[in-house]
Amino acid sequence: MKIAFLTDGIPPYIIGGMQKHSLELAKELVLNGMDVDLFHFVQNNEKIPSSKEVNKLVFNRNLSFNKVFCTKFPSSIYFPGHYIWNSYKYSKWIFKIIYHDIEKYDFIYAKGFSAWKLMRIKQRKNLNINIGIKFHGYEMFQRPANFRIKLEYLLLRPFVRWNNINADYVFSYGGKITSIIRSIGVPEIKIIEIPSGIQSTWIRNKDEIPLVIKHKLLFIGRNERRKAYLEICNAIVKVKNISLEFHFIGPFLENEKIRSDNHKIIYHGLIKDDLKKRNIIDQCDILLCPSYSEGMPNVILEAMSRGLSIIASNVGAVSELVNCKNGVLLDSNTSNDILNAIVKLLNLSNEDFLKMRLVSIDKIEVNYVWSKLVKKLNLELQKLT
Repeated sequence: MKIAFLTDGIPPYIIGGMQKHSLELAKELVLNGMDVDLFHFVQNNEKIPSSKEVNKLVFNRNLSFNKVFCTKFPSSIYFPGHYIWNSYKYSKWIFKIIYHDIEKYDFIYAKGFSAWKLMRIKQRKNLNINIGIKFHGYEMFQRPANFRIKLEYLLLRPFVRWNNINADYVFSYGGKITSIIRSIGVPEIKIIEIPSGIQSTWIRNKDEIPLVIKHKLLFIGRNERRKAYLEICNAIVKVKNISLEFHFIGPFLENEKIRSDNHKIIYHGLIKDDLKKRNIIDQCDILLCPSYSEGMPNVILEAMSRGLSIIASNVGAVSELVNCKNGVLLDSNTSNDILNAIVKLLNLSNEDFLKMRLVSIDKIEVNYVWSKLVKKLNLELQKLT
């Protein structure tokens, strides 16, 4: 099967959960014998990597993407909606490359707005190709953290809705993400549920999980309002009568870092190397992910694969990963809610807490390993072509 895989960038050129999902999925499709043309971009001030450089980065044996197409993400003056406008221009760049050879593809898998122009032309010319799209978390249809973000979401909604309704198929992580997709007008028959995944190499040996709670908590992300970093900081201040250790992985500026006389707080900076990240995760017991909106966060998959218990908000597809058996699922994410969840887990016996951590690993092994998920996706794609 020949697939055009349209992305919103791939790491290490563009960093983010959606980008990591794109790279891992595209790689697994190749490993499963599919012929994949990869489309991606770099930031405007960066050098465009060659196809050879990308393939060398992704594959460590005699495999490769069939072709790799890369451009610089379009830029413009700043104005309300500039990201939408530039995303459409990026989709036009893809369209120019793909249109005259479109009959050679069996399926087009598109992230975000990357197939926008192609779908507009397909509407008019009735092109004989199936296009499936994937928006990462549908944050614009979830609860905003403040009024400014609400306005940004309102601006995005009609364009996201158009792309979803006009795609042949829409991929969902499941959970509340599927409910959102239905609510914006996509019929059930067009929705394909495939969760996100993780490489099996991430899964920690259960015998390595310590019995004793070390009182070490972890946040992976950045100081983005949606990620509830402010609420986490306020919760830390409220933790009394016990000394905890908080680890932060992400690009935090000096003036964004908090200090505490009661707790040890460590900022590791942005960690791109998976081995270094795993080593830090393995030092910790609990992951904090109390976001206002999410899809299916890679950070939760990574932390669960290393045997952490999870405190997370019940948003997006998070409830597919987290429940009372491996952590605390928050219905709201105030600092008091986060504090109460921390206290609840720390008050567990060592034995009960260890059971939670082992459940995290079990769930990943059974349901969220890429090699298994791509086989499921392959079967779905075979039905559509």
